[in-house]
Amino acid sequence: MKDELKTMLQEVYGPSDKETRVYFAPGRVNLIGEHTDYNGGHVFPCALTIGTYAAVRPNDQKVLRLYSANYPGAGISVLPLGAMRYDPADGWCNYPKGVIKVFADRGMEMTQGLDIIIEGTIPNGSGLSSSASLEVLIGTILLDQFGWQMDGVTLSLAAQEAENKFVGVNCGIMDQFAIAMGLKDHAIFLDTADLTYQYVPLALEEQGLKLVIACSNKKRGLADSKYNERRAECEAALEAIQTVRDVRSLGELSNEEFEQVASVIGDPVRIRRARHAVTENRRTISAVKALQQGDLKQFGELMNASHVSLRDDYEVTGIELDTLVEAAWQQPGVLGSRMTGAGFGGCTVSLVREEAVEAFVKAVGAKYRETIGYAADFYVVSVGSGPSRIG
Repeated sequence: MKDELKTMLQEVYGPSDKETRVYFAPGRVNLIGEHTDYNGGHVFPCALTIGTYAAVRPNDQKVLRLYSANYPGAGISVLPLGAMRYDPADGWCNYPKGVIKVFADRGMEMTQGLDIIIEGTIPNGSGLSSSASLEVLIGTILLDQFGWQMDGVTLSLAAQEAENKFVGVNCGIMDQFAIAMGLKDHAIFLDTADLTYQYVPLALEEQGLKLVIACSNKKRGLADSKYNERRAECEAALEAIQTVRDVRSLGELSNEEFEQVASVIGDPVRIRRARHAVTENRRTISAVKALQQGDLKQFGELMNASHVSLRDDYEVTGIELDTLVEAAWQQPGVLGSRMTGAGFGGCTVSLVREEAVEAFVKAVGAKYRETIGYAADFYVVSVGSGPSRIG
């Protein structure tokens, strides 16, 4: 990939005597803890070995030049360094622009133009965080190219700010944090209320297990989904609860405490939304404890319960994800399966015994095609590291 990107950079932008460097930022999958990260709860994601690559070299034109191998028809975007403004017509380029703007607002302004080639191995719109991967990648490039210093937590916050304030997607911190702070063969148990975190060993291969991602191929973008609507429903529920209880987030409540105050929310839909946020947080805490104790059966059962809650209380699954998960539950060798990501399309994640993976992909794929009418794609993934310069 490194040599291919360097060659592509020369072909797209022409020859140069400037040094070319290559970078990588992973995608992520969340094992459990969905739609909790903006509700002050816990999440349990890990970085993946698939992600986003970039070849980068300086230019002398005081412009940022961007080209994506995933969207060759879009051609080269040329952006003056001092004019990073959101423009819907710029499509994916708004994510790099947002990160550059956030860095500039923090006193780190680009003084040199850059030529950048991007190539991602994450399925677009899959729910494996291609946008957050790109944001963290751009931040990593800026830090290395200009010699700036920033720790991984701060980088994740800067990337989140770019998506929230520049792109306009009101996402939580989980995606950017998992990518910026990824550690090989570990998942991250993150309390989104205060960003305290713990690395938890996840050497699945040693236990004869694989993570299998099933991509529904129903494309969805966060900005176009009902993501912001769900977040607003939870915020409204929290405001109602705060009239009778001193809490800062839904994540502070136990299941029992929530049921004691749920009636004050009034609206039955908002009650269900808040119930998911509360119970999913508690499931995540229990799941991590089960994993640490070696109880993979319990971990898988909690994954299954997570999907049921996302389907019934949060209503973000849909027929595509439900079909994949319900087919997975029927297969031998499956410990657990659930949707992952924002929902409304995207992917599922399943914990499958290694010897059962081939039959799992065949059976679940056949059921999906029969029910939905088109194919799902399957990826057997490994737990990877965070962003880095790789060449």
